Parts: sequence; C-alpha cells; structure tokens
Amino acid sequence: MADKLTKEDVLRIVEDKQIKFVRFWFTDVLGTLKSFAVTPTELEGAFEEGMGFDGSSIEGFVRIEESDMVAWPDPNTFSVLPWRAGAGGTARMFCEIRTPDGNPFPGDPRNVLKKVVAKAEALGYTMNVGPELEFFYFKDSLGTEVLDHGGYFDLTTLDAGSDLRRDTINALHALGIQVEYSHHEVAPSQHEIDLRYKDVLTMADQVMTYRLTVKEIAQQKGLYASFMPKPIFGVNGSGMHVHQSLFKGNRNAFFDAADQYNLSTVGKSYIAGLLAHVKEIALVTNQWVNSYKRLVPGYEAPVYICWSRRNRSAMVRVPLYKPGKENATRVELRNPDPACNPYLAFAAMLAAGLDGIEKGMELAPEQGDNIFEMTEAERVAAGIDSLPGDLSQAIQEFEKSSFVREALGDHVCDYLIRNKVAEWDQYKMLITPYEIEHYLPIL
Repeated sequence: MADKLTKEDVLRIVEDKQIKFVRFWFTDVLGTLKSFAVTPTELEGAFEEGMGFDGSSIEGFVRIEESDMVAWPDPNTFSVLPWRAGAGGTARMFCEIRTPDGNPFPGDPRNVLKKVVAKAEALGYTMNVGPELEFFYFKDSLGTEVLDHGGYFDLTTLDAGSDLRRDTINALHALGIQVEYSHHEVAPSQHEIDLRYKDVLTMADQVMTYRLTVKEIAQQKGLYASFMPKPIFGVNGSGMHVHQSLFKGNRNAFFDAADQYNLSTVGKSYIAGLLAHVKEIALVTNQWVNSYKRLVPGYEAPVYICWSRRNRSAMVRVPLYKPGKENATRVELRNPDPACNPYLAFAAMLAAGLDGIEKGMELAPEQGDNIFEMTEAERVAAGIDSLPGDLSQAIQEFEKSSFVREALGDHVCDYLIRNKVAEWDQYKMLITPYEIEHYLPIL
C-alpha cells in the first residue's frame, strides 16, 4: 500500500506544481458533489483550522439559524485534476464536515460512512468494494439521442464511445484511480467502466470522482454523460453492481475452503443480512423516482430478494471460486444504481452485512432458477420477496426501519424522508405523455 499523503506532502506538491487553486469537495445528503476553491496561501490554515462555510444552502445540512459549518480537508485525497493540469492548475481534496465546535457533522454522508467503518473495524473487519457503474452517452442534456446502436461488448462503428471511454480511463489513472476494464453495455449508447476494488471509504470518494470525470470528458467533446437509472423506455437501465468483501488482516473473511460454496459462516451471514435489510435500504441504494423504472422484470435488473452463484436474476450473486483466488471471494449486490449517494449506500450495505454477522443470520437456500420466469405462486412458495415497487413503497420501508435509523443517524434519515416524500408528491401531480396519449382521446 502506498504511503498516505500528509499536509506537508500536499503543501510541497502545490508549490512544486504551481497549483493555483485547490478545490474542497464534499457531498450533500442526496449525493451531489459540492465544491469551493481556496488559494495556496490559505491552504496551511485550512489544514489547521478548517474552512468555514454556510451550510444552510446545502441539501440536508442545517437550517439558516444554525448555518455555520467547517470543511476539514483530508490530505490523503489530494489529486491534481487532469483537465486542469499544468502550471496554474487545479487540485482537489475531499473534506470532512464538522460543526464549529469541532465535532463530526451528522449530516455529512462521508462521516456517516466513517462511523459504520469504525464499527466494522471494532469487530476486526475492513470492507473492500468494487462497483460496476453503467451510464449513457447522449448528444446533449436536453434529450436521449444516442451516439450508437451497439450492444454488449460491441466494437468499432457500433461503439461510438470507445474513444470517450479511453480518454476517461486516462483521466482516472491520472487521478490515481485504478480501472479493471471497460466496454459497451447492452443498451444503445450505454457504457461501463469498472473500478479496481479498494477499501470502502476510498471507493466512495472514487465513485464521486468517477462520475464527475465521465461527465467532464464527455463535455469536452460536446456530449453529455448521464447516470440516470432509466433514461430510455424499452431498453436496459443503468445499474451499479457492488462487489464487496470483508477482510480480517490479510485474510478474506468470506472464504472457507471446506464449504461447498467456499463461503465462510461470516460470508453467509453477511449475505443474509443484506437480503434481510435490502428493502429497508432501497431508499439509499435506489433513491430516485426514476430508479424504480429500472427495477422491473425483463431488463436484467434484479427485483426478487434471493441469492445465487450463477443466476444473474438474483439480488445477490456469489461469483464462482477460482482455485488460488481466495482473496477474490466476494458477494455482488445487483440492485443499486449509479445515481445513488455512494457514502450512504455503502454505509447501509456494510451495516446490513454486519447486522447479519452479529445476529448469526442463517442464509436461505440458493435460488438456481430464473426467478423472472417463475409464477408469483412459485415465488411465494420459495419464500422469495421483492423490492419496493416505487419510491413511495421505498419510503415506507425506510421510515419504519429502526435498523436504518441506527445505521445512518436521525439527521440523515429525517431529511431523506422529508425530501423523498416531497419528490413523490411532486411526481404524482405530473401529467405524463402517456396520459395525454391514452386518455385524452377517449375521456
């Protein structure tokens, strides 16, 4: 593992590279990246005392009468932005948000994740995560005109995004983010760039950086990249399959050579925890009205709550063990989408898995059949439940859960409920083209 950067390292790099601005990054509760810039002359003071700002205008932070917040930069997250490189360039650091008295702010999603990570560490575990984020390239942000009509793994003329992906990967590498592979996805103009697994906090930072980088490179070419879960009717939406594992020291806690699935008791209970709580945490793994347009049978998006090794229609998949690859033993949660707040989504997943471990939850039998082809009666007989069908149902599951309130904290939970209720109420009032087309001529 590379040595962590210190504030002295950052100050030296800023001087050597003649960096003119350093952007302080953090996210609001909905997962929108926020930023303000400081000059090098302010940087040393920022490391010592933080940088104050008005938190009342940030989604999910505080009311105007308690607006003062302080951003404390994490020197280990320092990177020069490749699209602002060169003399006079711009760098960035992620920040921890604190209250004026120096306490971690409970509405900061990064602090929420750090709290759950600390719980895992107290139990002797570290979490590694490797997400697969899908997205679309469009001509602009005003519509969904695609660049190509390619399909899964297509090449050349059927893949108009290959150069864009290459430039994006080069930018990610310049930011210190490792990429495993990239390819055209199933839907027209849909793409995927997969990140090499990292510890969960680093990966949450990298997901935020990834999404911005994809959009920046597309914008440079006069195009638009979207992580909207379901932008086009009738084709696959975009998911974020999350591969995850727990380690104890250098040993993968999910691996057991003596088990028929090569899964340890810890690994099985972790999966059981994910499945037990997946409905309750859907509001953070799939947080938008549009998220539930993707989560329908027939488009590879998992809806039914079960696990399998080979069956990709299952909610949780356990990739088959390869001899000599014990540390690659992992579970893949397939319902999240790339428009979620990664800090809250990863925190909820880790908390769910830990709950399964602490309570010794038993893992249900593997589901080997294609669940999409089963009748409802067959699914009921097999004990297979399903995700919330829309945002309203997700709110209800989230609101009644004491588990998510303990995992994410009252501040985040109360804000999310208020915000998502307002989103659903606004959506319900919309008159859609479907209604005009189907009802106006006959009613």
